[in-house]
Amino acid sequence: MATYSYTGRDSHGKPVKGKTQANDETAAVQLLKEKRISVTAIEELQQGLYQDVQILKPKVKSKDFVMFLRQFSTLLKAGVPVIETIHVLTKQTTSKPLKAALAMIEEDVRSGKSLSAASAKQGDLFPPLFTNMVKVGEAGGRLDDILDRLATYYEKQHRLKQKVLATLTYPMFVGVVAIAIIIFLLVFVVPTFASMFASFGGELPTITKLVMAAGDLALVFWWVVPIVAALFVFGWKFGRRHPQMRLWMDTIILRIPVFGSLIQKSELARVTQTLGALFQSSVPVLQALTIVERVADNHVIANVLKESRRSLQQGESLSAPMENHWAFPPLVTQMISVGEKSGSLDAMLEKAAEFYESEVEAATDQIKALIEPVMIILLAGIVGTIVLAIMVPMFKIFTTIG
Repeated sequence: MATYSYTGRDSHGKPVKGKTQANDETAAVQLLKEKRISVTAIEELQQGLYQDVQILKPKVKSKDFVMFLRQFSTLLKAGVPVIETIHVLTKQTTSKPLKAALAMIEEDVRSGKSLSAASAKQGDLFPPLFTNMVKVGEAGGRLDDILDRLATYYEKQHRLKQKVLATLTYPMFVGVVAIAIIIFLLVFVVPTFASMFASFGGELPTITKLVMAAGDLALVFWWVVPIVAALFVFGWKFGRRHPQMRLWMDTIILRIPVFGSLIQKSELARVTQTLGALFQSSVPVLQALTIVERVADNHVIANVLKESRRSLQQGESLSAPMENHWAFPPLVTQMISVGEKSGSLDAMLEKAAEFYESEVEAATDQIKALIEPVMIILLAGIVGTIVLAIMVPMFKIFTTIG
């Protein structure tokens, strides 16, 4: 398929220009005509010389993707054809990556491709869960219901993710502010008072000496902080790219007191919710597990899912590998085991997902309630120590002068 650059006018007579892909120039002109664009000039771009250079992969925001799914489902239920629905959504969406992807999908669908195949061509912009469930919806003639279910799923995922991120971001933000305040006091405030105390002579209190020494260290070694921060970010990104190192990092993350439990519960909610949605949409079990392996952010849990898939391929139980791993609590494994035996695995997974969603909400509320006073006390203690180190010699000087 070739890429063409064109200029022309839209249905309102306004000049437009852009790029499109088609098998040949005639097909490209026809596609643009269907979009109500009158072509004045069109030129094929050389694939060897022309290509879009992207430093960062475009991503669609969760809220934009959910809105797209809701609108898609609503228009289909209203009887609007798929091609016309995509055309309307392309014009309506404000997300640039989504707009560009939908324009390409519209061209592919008009040329005879299925919606699932056209979506799969967009790479990571449309997740495997979406393309697989759309394929099921197309095969079963219930694409509108599938899209509505996907919208509900991604709404829950977005809400859960935002809640966890807000809980984890709060202590980090307060910590950064606390470090900035401490550095400011040690670098700018303490040295000023230190020179004043030195002019009066006399022995300084121990607490003042310690704080002044800390201030001197901050002045000399301030460059260590940004270097350590940069090394941490680089090490984190490097580690996430290597399977063994990422597995080790994800194990540590799940073992962190308080926060590890929160992350574990959010991952279990995501996994059970995704599996339940796939099973309800009649996606084959092995294919569903493969998709969920990619959905899981934590490699410890993803590896257990991989073992469960292998267990099924060998004719054994889905829940057996989970029962033997510490990352999956007995509640999950028991519900999956009961679902396997009773033939109601999708319902059991949905119940497990609801349970862990409520657990995450309760945990985030508890952590927020606990962290706020702890951070305030810690910050007040550090700043209070610095202030005390300044005030004690001042009182001593005032007493001597008096």
